[in-house]
Amino acid sequence: MKLGIPGTRRAATVVLTSGAVLTTGLVATPAQATAPTPTPALAAAAAKPSISAKGGYVMNSGTGKSLYTKAADTRRSTGSTTKIMTARVVLAQKNLNLNRKVTIQKAYSDYIVRNTASSARLIVGDKVTVRQLLYGLMLPSGCDAAYALADTFGSGSSRSARVKSFIGKMNSTAKSLGLKNTHFDSFDGIGKGSNYSTPRDLTKLTRDAMKNATFRTIVKTRSTKQKTVTKSGGYRYMNWTNTNPLLGTYSGATGVKTGSGPEAKYCLVFSATRGGKTVIGTVLASSSSAKRTSDAKKLLTYGFSK
Repeated sequence: MKLGIPGTRRAATVVLTSGAVLTTGLVATPAQATAPTPTPALAAAAAKPSISAKGGYVMNSGTGKSLYTKAADTRRSTGSTTKIMTARVVLAQKNLNLNRKVTIQKAYSDYIVRNTASSARLIVGDKVTVRQLLYGLMLPSGCDAAYALADTFGSGSSRSARVKSFIGKMNSTAKSLGLKNTHFDSFDGIGKGSNYSTPRDLTKLTRDAMKNATFRTIVKTRSTKQKTVTKSGGYRYMNWTNTNPLLGTYSGATGVKTGSGPEAKYCLVFSATRGGKTVIGTVLASSSSAKRTSDAKKLLTYGFSK
């Protein structure tokens, strides 16, 4: 192998650099490229984030690849993120008519009062469409809307039988989607202790639900004004605001659902799209409402950096 300047047989070149003399036997080598120092923003995005939530999971929706895990398969109470499955079951009904009108029953409002539950403020006797019930379910997290949907789309001769049937559909759907660590005992997350899922399962469920255009439209809506028919035949307007704090505060946010409760603490299933890439994830059991939002933003930013 020949070293030195082309055309010479010996490395006898004398190189003068700033008064220094390099003589025979020394060969200059190309300068090594120095890796650029990452900016603080890039370094923070690339580092695995620390979150307050006890469980978290993020995936690339397009590929299904896992991007972040923290106790991703540990079963936990899910609060109102349960309503993602409620909506998923309704939207999967054959020959679904979203304009079908449902009459609001006293049992739905009594349920809200009895459980001090979140409400879409539906009024007994009003005729509300299935589409409107889905908005009332997912934006203000109305447990009365969830009850109405379960009562409408369950099977049976009594209300309790229909609700039981609907919850059965929720569980059979979970099984069909391969959600092995998920079980429902309610249509809204106010269960009897056996309503649970995991960050990974909820994210997989949401990825599937987001294939439905109606679901995508609803969960990215920040607020809506809906006209409903009253018991007397008149009409009134329902104004609903989405409980998801990411909408309008995180660039590219497209959903999905908040949840909370004494056991569930603070939960959030989230999604966002940037540059054609969609990231979906879940945090369960964050320590506060503000922390779950912070956790979700950290995980989304991390997901986009991967």
